[in-house]
Amino acid sequence: METSVGVGLGEIAVSQNRDEILVAFGLGSCVGVGAYDPVKGIAGLLHAVLPEPLNGSDLTSTKYVGNGINKLFEEMISKGAVRERLIVRMAGGANMLTSPGLSKTFDIGTRNIAMAQNVLEKQKMKIVSQNVGGNIGRTFRIYVADGKMTIRMIGEKETVF
Repeated sequence: METSVGVGLGEIAVSQNRDEILVAFGLGSCVGVGAYDPVKGIAGLLHAVLPEPLNGSDLTSTKYVGNGINKLFEEMISKGAVRERLIVRMAGGANMLTSPGLSKTFDIGTRNIAMAQNVLEKQKMKIVSQNVGGNIGRTFRIYVADGKMTIRMIGEKETVF
């Protein structure tokens, strides 16, 4: 029987349990980064909240994109995943605060996307597919049994991406 494992704000989940589905609910401006090693059957999901810490504080928290991606890969590798085999997908980063005259500072979604793409590029990790941007929230699921990753946007059906 399949069991959903919720991945909350600033959290990471890594699993090899074929009965589990890793789920980041309600990604608005947050970014979800999912990875899967098809040989070992290890899945991981990060639910990052902000692009980077302010004033150099809280440097190790996984609520930040860069720290979270690093920790996600570390945890997966510690369980036997091989970096070169990881299939990486990304979702979220919507611009949830839209209003005329609103500063770009509040466009956290766009900044989260850019940071994730930059960190992954520096680590030479290719994003196989992504469902990012816009102004609609989404839910990101990874099925550990086969590595299938899906998105469900508000008011739409779940789709593989």
